[in-house]
Amino acid sequence: MRDNLPAPCTRPCRSSPRTASGIAAVLLAVLCGGCDSGPSSSTTEQQAALRGKALMSQYQCGSCHAIPGVADARGVSAVSLEGFARRSYIGGRLPNRPSTLEAWIIDPHAQIAAANMPALAVSPEQARDMAAYLRTLK
Repeated sequence: MRDNLPAPCTRPCRSSPRTASGIAAVLLAVLCGGCDSGPSSSTTEQQAALRGKALMSQYQCGSCHAIPGVADARGVSAVSLEGFARRSYIGGRLPNRPSTLEAWIIDPHAQIAAANMPALAVSPEQARDMAAYLRTLK
């Protein structure tokens, strides 16, 4: 079997400068593929979740809901939000999707007319952050 292999090259390898710089550029791109070129989406989501957690305290969501991680959020008049990210539905009827959750937080009565949850004048940005926190509750 070994007899069919070509003889090894004994000439010194000389790459043209253009080829060498191309190889260097490719290597640099590969090595820097994991370099930090700005905030990642997971970092941005984590920051949103932290803001959302603070907003849930500010809006006193815990006066009705028990919310893990939110200080003094031990309400019992509404469903606990523990494990919220694993739930299929919001308010027992709406699919648990980010955009639906944000709309629910902004105006629950526009989503389900008979909802017990009050509208709290939450802005769309605040609703996104609060929804980001709820998605961390697994």
